[in-house]
Formats: sequence, C-alpha cells, structure tokens
Amino acid sequence: MMGLGGKVSLLLLLLLGLLAMACAAADASEGDADPLYRSCVEECQRTGALKEDSIKHCMVPTDDQPADRSWYAHEPLYLQWKEWNCNSECRYHCMMEREKEREELALGPVKYHGKWPLKRASVFQEPFSAALSALTLLVQFNGWLSFFLLLMYKLPLRPETHATYYEYTGLWHIYGYLAMNSWFWSAIYHSCDTAWTEKLYFSSTAAFLGYSLILAILRTSSLRDEASRVMVAAPILAFVTTHILYLNFYDLNKDLNMKVCTVISIAQLLVWALWAAFTRHPSRLKIMFVALGGILSVFLEAQDVPPRWGYVDGHAICLAMAIPLSYLWWSFAKEDAEMRTSAIMKKKR
Repeated sequence: MMGLGGKVSLLLLLLLGLLAMACAAADASEGDADPLYRSCVEECQRTGALKEDSIKHCMVPTDDQPADRSWYAHEPLYLQWKEWNCNSECRYHCMMEREKEREELALGPVKYHGKWPLKRASVFQEPFSAALSALTLLVQFNGWLSFFLLLMYKLPLRPETHATYYEYTGLWHIYGYLAMNSWFWSAIYHSCDTAWTEKLYFSSTAAFLGYSLILAILRTSSLRDEASRVMVAAPILAFVTTHILYLNFYDLNKDLNMKVCTVISIAQLLVWALWAAFTRHPSRLKIMFVALGGILSVFLEAQDVPPRWGYVDGHAICLAMAIPLSYLWWSFAKEDAEMRTSAIMKKKR
C-alpha cells in the first residue's frame, strides 16, 4: 500500500504533468501589430490629440512644474495611483477608435498588448469585472463570518479548552483570509491595472489557489495529525512560494501564471469531485456542483472568450460564476462543521 509520502510525490508528478500539458505557445496580440493602430498611437503621442479630441495627459503643463513629468503627477492623489500617462491614454483611445472601425467593417475584436479591448467607466478600467470581484469578496466575507459565528456561538465547544470540536476550523479560517485577500486584490486590479496591482493580484491568487489544493487534500483524506498535514502542505507551499517569488522578482509572466493557476485549480477540483463521488457526506451534491462549476469556469477562462458590449468578456463571466459557487462553498463548510461536531459528540457519550 502506498504511503503518504508516495501519494504526495505522485500528486506533484501529476501537477507537473498537467502543467506540461497546459503549456502552449501564446498567440501574439493582433491589435498592437496593426499598422493603423501603431500610426494612431505615434500621431497621438506627437500631437497630443486624436482626431478632434485632445489627450490632456500628453499636454505640457503650463505651471512651474517640469515639462517632462507625466500629466497624472499633476492630478489629485486619489487619481495618481492609476498611473495613466500619455502613452497609456493614447493606446487606450487608439484601441477604442480601431475597434469602432473594425465593428463598422463587421470584424470581431482583437487583443491589444495581450488584453481584450474593454471600455472604461469613469476611473474604473474594467468596471464589470471590478464590481463582480467586489461582490464575490462580500460573499466570501459573509460566508467566513457566518462560519465563525456558527462555530463559536452555536455549536458546542470543548469544556476544558473552549476550542471547537471541528478538526478543520483553523484550516477554514486561513482559507477565508486568503480568499478575501485574493478577491480584494482582484477588485483593485480590475479597477486599476498597474505593475504593482498586477503583482499583488497574481501573487494573492496563486497563494489562495495553492492553499485551496492543500485544504482539498487534507479534508478529503481526513488527515488530522500535524505530521501528516505538514508532509502534504510542505511541497505544495514550496512550489507556490517559488512561483510567487519568480513572478515578483524575476519575470511577471502572465501566461505562465495562468497555466500554473489553471493546473492547480483543476487538480483541487478533481480531488473534490472524486471525493464527492465516493463519499456519503450529506453535502456531497453541493461539492459536486461546485467542482463541476469550477471546472466549467476554468474551461471558459482557457477559451479566452472575446468581449461583448465592450464590458463583458470570458474572464468576467468566470467572475460572475464565482459568486454562487462561493456561497455554496461556505454552505458546505458550515454543514461539514455541524456534521463532524455532531459525530464527535455522539462518540463522547
């Protein structure tokens, strides 16, 4: 019979295999290779205007400020954080202009600099995705808070230590903190795409997904002793930490991060789906629904669906799916805590 160490090694080999299968050459962005787009950006940066509209970020300040400073440096502090400048503004407005021309010719949208053309709303770069991320953050907070209140005030506690009977309480609390952190930075990143928000978004998402895989293995395997938990968590934590350090200090590679997160997501969803298929847990149907919904979300993310109506793309659809899935996920956690507490109390009698 294979020991725990062998199972962990097999899981890591599976992860590496899935990562190798997921790796494929990224398609070059068609939009920023368009000569008309390039000439538009060059003309905009040179003249500070696009057709009859002036781009104020390209205008030279008239005060005593140095002329080589970016225009956004003269904005209030609450707008400076967006780091919009002449180059980024010319890219955005030329992108929108080219997409309008392509639409008139009945041509579909194309990517510019690796991203789909999405319209802004006020100071929000991707308003729909930012709003959905904020809603998911709210659902995650409500789920974690209701889980905490259930354990501390509704379920019985151990009389000698006042600790919970549920063996996975600490694991779920850490999961809640990482989930809320991840969705917080998702909302920030989709509101303002800068180098530092991108790093924080990618890093927090990778940490959240890596820990989700650890939680999946520990719960489905019913591992309760610390030694076994460390044996499972250590190699996954080492892999995720290395990946995060690579992104932040070597190469912020979006394609690589997408492949790593996709592999980890599929691995943990398969673990939960297999467990739900063979267990008699009363909430197994919820887990199966979450697993299937998550796999569908990963598939849609991989398909990279082009935007519709200028605001909604495949990524936004995945963010929308995360709202009901997050609610069901915390519903399972609460029912699991109730079931395990009831089972332990019956054994003590």
